[in-house]
Amino acid sequence: MAEYELVIRAERVVTPDGVRPATVAIRDGQIAAVAGPGESPDAAETVELPGSEVLLPGLVDTHVHVNEPGRTEWEGFATATRAAAAGGVTTLIDMPLNSLPPTTTTAALAVKRAAARPSAHVDVGFWGGAVPGNVADLDGLHQAGVFGFKAFLADSGVPEFGLLDKAGLDAVLAETARLGALLIVHAEDPGVLAAAPAAAGRAYAGFLASRPPAAEDTAIAGLLAAAGWHGARVHILHLASASALPLIAAARADGAQVTAETCPHYLSFCAEEVPDGATEYKCCPPIRDAANRDSLWAGLAGGLIGTVVSDHSPCPPGLKQREAGDFGAAWGGISSLQLGLPAVWTQARRRGHSLADVVRWMAEGTAALAGLPGKGAIALGRDADLVAFDDTARFTVDPTRLEHRHPVTPYAGQTLTGVVRRTWLRGRAAGAAPAGRLLTRQ
Repeated sequence: MAEYELVIRAERVVTPDGVRPATVAIRDGQIAAVAGPGESPDAAETVELPGSEVLLPGLVDTHVHVNEPGRTEWEGFATATRAAAAGGVTTLIDMPLNSLPPTTTTAALAVKRAAARPSAHVDVGFWGGAVPGNVADLDGLHQAGVFGFKAFLADSGVPEFGLLDKAGLDAVLAETARLGALLIVHAEDPGVLAAAPAAAGRAYAGFLASRPPAAEDTAIAGLLAAAGWHGARVHILHLASASALPLIAAARADGAQVTAETCPHYLSFCAEEVPDGATEYKCCPPIRDAANRDSLWAGLAGGLIGTVVSDHSPCPPGLKQREAGDFGAAWGGISSLQLGLPAVWTQARRRGHSLADVVRWMAEGTAALAGLPGKGAIALGRDADLVAFDDTARFTVDPTRLEHRHPVTPYAGQTLTGVVRRTWLRGRAAGAAPAGRLLTRQ
């Protein structure tokens, strides 16, 4: 019997120590050795990557709306996890809303896990939800292994997942601090949103004005103050307003336990280029101007933003109102789970960043955020979740070739750099058949 199940040789392997030639040996689904390029371990199968391909750790996407059960016609575990595998994502953490029931009780978590178990092509974990009236449920969800709790400070868009007012946020922060749990927050201030002009019609400028940066900045300032008072860990979701970065920097300097993420669409697109009526670009918070995009990149480079995640938030084409092009009526969410790696790499390389940076933002950092010590790096003892990535190949996005349930995406027709050639989940080819595991907090 061979010593290893699989050996992968590559001229370029992104490891925690840098990019170098290496031979990666896999046993029992884990990385058992990372040897020199000239070594020839005894293996049942050996794969030699061509020089055009670099070996990356599988990405960990901690912000995905799968929507099953209850709204499986929007997306489901089978389609979402196939899309993930096709895009080099080997682990995703599912958001607690847009499914019915939402993941706000242990009973609802059991329903969610039952839906995911037979159809997951990659590993899947779950966030719990913090909503009005369920503080007493957080302990049970924490003990059941959710990776933390999501809360909205503004309308979530679905009636079954309510927003937390100041008193509700204080109660949740007190409980998450007691549990040592992470609270992840959609931070927009409802008062600022109510005072802004309502979104209506085809003009993207009108939608942008309806959700100004002040909505994020005000909510983040309040969240940071409350989290500091309670000594709680908080994570700011899908940061779109770069003007909030000084608030985060100041809070960290004062000892706050705060992290932040942004998304490929905020790093790829800018408001000046969004066509009127193109509701596939609608998301909340919105895509802002080019100067703001540049500042988000600076936040990533400086470490104030630590992770990049998809915020994959799909819906049926009819809800996007594409024919009418009404930004006020359209569902807000962008489908990009399969495209996150090439989308970020396309922009990162133009700005002088390396693949090691992308791995830090989309694999190492996200695994650390969720507390997944077995994920996110090509290193001894980690799960053999690996991606062969051709980092110079270019392709034009054809929505009909995406694995998402619905071919609606603002990336349609965009030319991106970087093609995922193969994905392995614990040393086995991912995507052909469901082989993902359901993960719990370590």
